[in-house]
Amino acid sequence: MTGPAGPGRPGVGADAAMDDLLAAWPSSGPADPPRAAARDAVARALAEDMGQLGDLTAMLVPETETIRVRVVARADGVLAGRLCALEAFAQVDPALVVDWRVPDGGWLAPGSVVAEVSGPMRSVLTAERTALNFLCHLSGVATLARRFVDAVTVANPATRVLDTRKTTPGLRALEKAAVRAGGGWNHRAGLSDAVLVKDNHLGRLGIAEAVALARRWWPGRMVEVECDRPEQVSEAVDAGASAVLLDNMTPSQVSECVALVRARTAEAPGTVLVEVSGGVTLERAPAYAAAGADLISVGAITHSAPIVDLGLDIVED
Repeated sequence: MTGPAGPGRPGVGADAAMDDLLAAWPSSGPADPPRAAARDAVARALAEDMGQLGDLTAMLVPETETIRVRVVARADGVLAGRLCALEAFAQVDPALVVDWRVPDGGWLAPGSVVAEVSGPMRSVLTAERTALNFLCHLSGVATLARRFVDAVTVANPATRVLDTRKTTPGLRALEKAAVRAGGGWNHRAGLSDAVLVKDNHLGRLGIAEAVALARRWWPGRMVEVECDRPEQVSEAVDAGASAVLLDNMTPSQVSECVALVRARTAEAPGTVLVEVSGGVTLERAPAYAAAGADLISVGAITHSAPIVDLGLDIVED
């Protein structure tokens, strides 16, 4: 399995282009979202859960009662979302103590103890669902990312698996961090990170015109062009695009386009990345990697990842 940073790709030009793509997304660590993003998302989740009166049921428990619980995995998966869970416990009650046993990116098996939480029982019960919601969802994203990375790496260790902007509104920073925890890479975090000329843009602009304008107005930004046929690939490369996005092509078509890009950049290898997107499944991803794609972007990693089941078990002293 790969680490949080994902598999590398040889070639100075390719690495520099990929760095442009990755550098725009802030990170407090390989698998951590920005703390402010976690804090804000958790605050909104707790406000939604507690309403105006707070946790009515937890108030039935004596105020002085304390408890020790364990967060336990019920299924296989990759852990992500620790920072959000920690925020949930801390925002409900700073007196709660959380002892983590598994890092983000760590592999889970049924029965794995992820963390131990101790403190006032009322506070633990109030924070429980919010903490688990983030852990289960984000671990699901990390797990699906790892499955794609593992499937692709077997076929071509140089191919990187990327997420997309198809994220849950308000949770993009968290889900993209979970992708990193699973060994994947992040595509654009937002519309201002890079220029991606898609088919709808090309309905009003030619490829050469769009690339020239992007180079003039935003020098230094990555410029990628979506292509659905080889002649568009040739035009994009000749216009000076940083990358071409092969949309909904078959593996054989991807192989043809990869060869075309490599031939047209023979004097500067690796300076134009080839990305595959559209209809990529776990079963098809290895074929795209074997066809020579530098990048494979998969929206399903964030928009269709099933949760990893985790629960809270009381520790009987």
